[in-house]
Amino acid sequence: MILASLHPLQYVALLLVALAATTVVLTRDVQRQILVSGVYGILLVILFTVLAAPDVALSMLVVSTVGYPLVVLIAIARSRK
Repeated sequence: MILASLHPLQYVALLLVALAATTVVLTRDVQRQILVSGVYGILLVILFTVLAAPDVALSMLVVSTVGYPLVVLIAIARSRK
């Protein structure tokens, strides 16, 4: 069983990621959702680091906390003009 072999820090990271994912889905305001999505991305980076996958963590850091929110905010700004 996979859950039995996890370290307590991994449990905490998984719980935080699950809570953040739920918050992203339940957030109605678009700008707040982008902000929460960035926090979710940072928590995923922490999870991947705890799970000993630094290569995935680094790529996730760039994509989820910088790239995606920036592209979405630019798209929203252009569509409002």
